[in-house]
Amino acid sequence: MSRTGWARTLGAIVACLAVYRTFYVVDETQSAVVTRFGRVVREVETPGLRVKWPVDSAWRLDKRLQIYDPGPAQLLTRDKKMLQVDPYVCWRIMDPERYVRTVADPAMARRRIYDLVRSQVAAELGKVDLAQIVSTNEKDLQLEAVLKTVTLACRAGARDIYGIDIADVGIKRLVFPEQNLESVFARMRAERQRIARQYRAEGEQEAARVKAEADKQKEQILSEAYRVAETTKGQGEAEAARLYAAAHAADPQFYRLTRTLQAYERMFGADTTVVLSGDSELLRLMTQGREANR
Repeated sequence: MSRTGWARTLGAIVACLAVYRTFYVVDETQSAVVTRFGRVVREVETPGLRVKWPVDSAWRLDKRLQIYDPGPAQLLTRDKKMLQVDPYVCWRIMDPERYVRTVADPAMARRRIYDLVRSQVAAELGKVDLAQIVSTNEKDLQLEAVLKTVTLACRAGARDIYGIDIADVGIKRLVFPEQNLESVFARMRAERQRIARQYRAEGEQEAARVKAEADKQKEQILSEAYRVAETTKGQGEAEAARLYAAAHAADPQFYRLTRTLQAYERMFGADTTVVLSGDSELLRLMTQGREANR
């Protein structure tokens, strides 16, 4: 190839490189930062085909909310209990210019977020006891307050330093190291047994109260029933005595005969044997009839 041909080929390559370096595309999910020799020239927020000088560099940044999983870490609580904490972080780029100047690379951004989140989680967990993180009593739990404090602290630090907005810091999983599991299970069993004993004691107390109230009502009912029965019985006996007296006054002999016959009915049965003296009133009535009753 001649010198002229090489020159044309080299010119075409340079022209292609110039075109490639001049045009760039910004997607709808992205924003862009144009830099020139490390200095920020402008920010681009709207999508579409854009133009820059060939010497400039275009940093296209994902402006969507992203989720980062830093991985589990073993941390200590205030009462020196070891916990294995597996957090997650929701973040987005808030200040593209600051982001490009401080981190630029997504991998570097995740490393900075990891350092920030882990230090804040460790600091906040170190202020509370294990019973405030894991408990059967909902009123004792402080985990939500701890995560809120961690989120606010990480958000302020990441925004001011890296131009990153941390929307939320949560815990995906919270487990105990193997050496702590038995002590945790023992504490949970003891707590459940304490609650069971409390429920049983309250049940026995309530049962005793109900039984005492039932016994009291029983005695009152029986006492009232006995009073009514005795009153009715007395009234009946009084009425019977009055009727007996009236019957006796009307016809004493007939009354005596009737009472004697009633006595026979009560005394004598099918297989009854009675031995009486010769002057017995009962014997005279049976042998002499009504004349003996006069």
